Amino acid sequence: MKHLMSRLLACTGLAVAAWVGGVQAQVEVDTAPYAHAAEQGAVATVHPLATKAGLNALAEGGNAVDAAIAAAITLGVVDSHNSGIGGGAFVLIRTASGELLAIDGRETAPMAAHRDMYVQEGVANTALSQMGPLAVGVPGSVAAYELAIQKAGALDYAKVLLPAAELAERGFAIDGIFAKRLARSAERLAQFPGSRAALLDAQGNAWPKGHLLTQPDLAKTLRAIAKEGSSYFYQGEFAKAVGKWMRENGGLITEQDFANYKVVERAPVSTNYRDFTIVGFPPPSSGGVHTAQILGMLEGFDLASLNDANRYHVIGEAMKLAFADRAYWLGDPAFTKVPKGLIGKEYIARQAARIELERALDVTGPGTPADVEVDLFAKHTTHIAAADKWGNWVAITTTVNTDFGAKVVVPGTGVVLNNQMDDFSVQPGVPNIYGLVGTEANSVQPGKRPLSSMAPTIVLKDGKPVMTVGAAGGPTIITQVVQAIINHLDLNLPLEEALAKSRIHQQWRPDMLFVEANMPAGTRQILVNKGHKLRELGPYGSTQAISFVDGKLVAVAEPRLEARNKE
Repeated sequence: MKHLMSRLLACTGLAVAAWVGGVQAQVEVDTAPYAHAAEQGAVATVHPLATKAGLNALAEGGNAVDAAIAAAITLGVVDSHNSGIGGGAFVLIRTASGELLAIDGRETAPMAAHRDMYVQEGVANTALSQMGPLAVGVPGSVAAYELAIQKAGALDYAKVLLPAAELAERGFAIDGIFAKRLARSAERLAQFPGSRAALLDAQGNAWPKGHLLTQPDLAKTLRAIAKEGSSYFYQGEFAKAVGKWMRENGGLITEQDFANYKVVERAPVSTNYRDFTIVGFPPPSSGGVHTAQILGMLEGFDLASLNDANRYHVIGEAMKLAFADRAYWLGDPAFTKVPKGLIGKEYIARQAARIELERALDVTGPGTPADVEVDLFAKHTTHIAAADKWGNWVAITTTVNTDFGAKVVVPGTGVVLNNQMDDFSVQPGVPNIYGLVGTEANSVQPGKRPLSSMAPTIVLKDGKPVMTVGAAGGPTIITQVVQAIINHLDLNLPLEEALAKSRIHQQWRPDMLFVEANMPAGTRQILVNKGHKLRELGPYGSTQAISFVDGKLVAVAEPRLEARNKE
């Protein structure tokens, strides 16, 4: 349990927001490095240099899509413990014309992967799925970003990429959060020569806060992608370098796996919540389905009229029911029958009716939605929110999974590779690093995409965007997004207060209601009296959001993280 709590706390980064489009910054720009202003749009990320990259893209004639992707690629330079081009991404876009796009750049299992590849003598060895060559899935971010630019951007992909390459070459000063993550991972990173050379000093030690970290190999890779497009990554020298390293180090990924990778355009999950339309990402994301489920179950409750304890109670119960469904039903729709009935009104109403105001439920397993055989979805993390004055709104959640992914950097590339294979159920019922359990629906299969908790979300009212939101933090991503929406739309809290309000998290297994340290003792006692088992998990998460209020864009990034960076 202690290990699970530390992982949930770890999957976050430093927050910074941009207020733009004529919106007054809440504090003066020159005294607040986490707030910036520009004229064309709004950007919120987990690092000031990434936010600056997004704002620069807007200034160069780009739109919100260009800004979000410029920020995402820059995060792979300055925030590589969370994300980068060696990982995957879900890109959700509402274009100025009103079109909704869901671009799936999730990693895939190599073709030599198989169901029991992490099982030794009948027991799952999760170390193999969490570090080293067998932990890596074929990355998808490079292809996803390129397609997003082609379909909805205003700039060339190269123009969006090159500033990140220049930053990697000249270096950046490591912040407090990066330094802590690096120190925690140094011993494991040092086991791989490429990682040691790229991220550690000559003795294999972590660089301290304030060190100017230059990454010439990463700069070279980014420049090559800018010149040749994603073909360099998937059919060119990068793929060859990774394939060669995998052959020499016991990995399964081949050059052909890279050549076979395909980004997938999917139909977004669109459901109603009160007067709003919630647009989320479909499977293999569980985020869109379960954000819709939880909000749907809560629609029958007047959340604003409930006191904090009762509100947390019913929200926690809805979370519990949704995560029980997640464990059983969710997986890659190309391999698994994922019923659309999970977000059907009748099923959600039936699940909501199980919630009792006075006591916590004992949920022993998933529910059974309608038409489970026929009505199906089609075959460490960070979040970027962006919007512009033309009406383009973007939510990108991207990840390499845990800190520095698989801890692998193939020599000469500078790219941190993901450990996304741990998001599969390495053995049915065996928890992954976040304590999540799964069934055959999320078992390892060749070419399959692992289930994700990423939940990029756009909220519409009368067809117009009013909010974009997403988060980092493993399974808490879903519950952070839900609470941000409720706090802003139901409780009418200003966006910054909505993100700052004390959070809870319930993921069914373990059957614990995680609460932050600042939850009052009286509220805790009421929850205990209702039958909840409380476990303190404080302060966690990293939510980024933009809202449209009174004709103005307001961008806010995680309020908890500025203080964390100064620790």
